Amino acid sequence: MYALVTVLSALLFVLILRRLKRKRVCLDPKRLDGKTVLITDGTSGIGKETAIALAKRGARVIITTQDEEKGEVALRQIKRESVSMNVKLMSLNMANLQSIREFCKDFLQKEKRLDILINNAGVPAVLAWTDNGFSMCFGVNHLGTFLLTNLLTERLKSCSPSRVITVTSDVHKYQRLDFTDLNYNIVPLFSYCRSKLANIYFSQELARQMERHGVTSCAVHPGYVAGDWTLQFSILFRIVMYVITSMFFISFKEGTQSVIHCAVSDDILQHNGGYFSDCKPCRLRPHAQDTGIAKKLWEISEIMVDLSSSGDLMKAQI
Repeated sequence: MYALVTVLSALLFVLILRRLKRKRVCLDPKRLDGKTVLITDGTSGIGKETAIALAKRGARVIITTQDEEKGEVALRQIKRESVSMNVKLMSLNMANLQSIREFCKDFLQKEKRLDILINNAGVPAVLAWTDNGFSMCFGVNHLGTFLLTNLLTERLKSCSPSRVITVTSDVHKYQRLDFTDLNYNIVPLFSYCRSKLANIYFSQELARQMERHGVTSCAVHPGYVAGDWTLQFSILFRIVMYVITSMFFISFKEGTQSVIHCAVSDDILQHNGGYFSDCKPCRLRPHAQDTGIAKKLWEISEIMVDLSSSGDLMKAQI
C-alpha cells in the first residue's frame, strides 16, 4: 500500500510539473516576406531561436553580437536550420553607448527597412558596470535598449506599420524603481528586477509616443527559460539550478513562442503598449501601469544617454 501511494504521488507530482511547464504555441501562420527584422543579441537562446523561426517565415533577419567568433557560428546555424541565406550578422556592444550609436549609423546606411525590432539583448543578475559607468543590468537592459530604439525610431516610422518587441520578465513585479538611485547595484537580483520593470515602462511610453505613427510596441515575458546564465556561478550552484530548471523551466523554443506571436499576430494591434506571456495579453500589477512613472523614466533616460547629441543621426536616417 505504501509503495502504491508513493508511485501515485510521484505521478501526480510529474503531472503538476508538466502542467506548470506547458506553454502556448504560436499558431499564426503569417509569413514575413519582404520584412526586415532586427534582433539584438540573436546569437544564442531566445534570440537565436526567434531568428530561425522568423527567417523560416521569409523575413530578412539581422542579428547582433559582441563576440564575432560566436556570432559567425550562430549565423551558420541559423541559416542552416531556417534554410534561408537572408540572415545577416552585425557587431554591437549593448554595454557601450558609443557602440550603440555606431551600430545604428551603420545599420541606417546599409538597411533601408526596419519592420520589426526585437529588443532581446540583456544581462542576468550581475554586479558589474557598463563602459559608461551604469550598473550592468540597468545600463544594458534598459538604457541600451532605450538608446538603440530611439535612434532607429524614424526608420520604424517610415516602414509603418511596424513593431517594437521588448523582452522583459515576470520578475518585474517584485521591485519598484527608485528615482534617487536608478543606478542601484547592490543586490544583483533586485537590480535585474528593476531593469525588467524599466522595460515595461519603456514599452508603454514608446507605445504612447508612436501610436500616431503606426509603430506598435509591446513587452513580452517569454517564461522562465532554462539557459546558460548559471555558468558564472559555482559548480554546486549550477548543479542545484540544473535540477530546478529541468523541473520548472522551459526550453528556448518554448520561450520563443510569445516573441514570435508578437512579431506576426495582429492580436497585438489591439493591445499597443501591452504585456504578453503565453501568446496572450496579460494584466500588470497597478504599479507597473503608472503612466507618470513611465513618462518620468523616459525623460530621465534621455538625459542619462545624452539622446540630444544624437539628433543629427536621427534626422539623417540615411
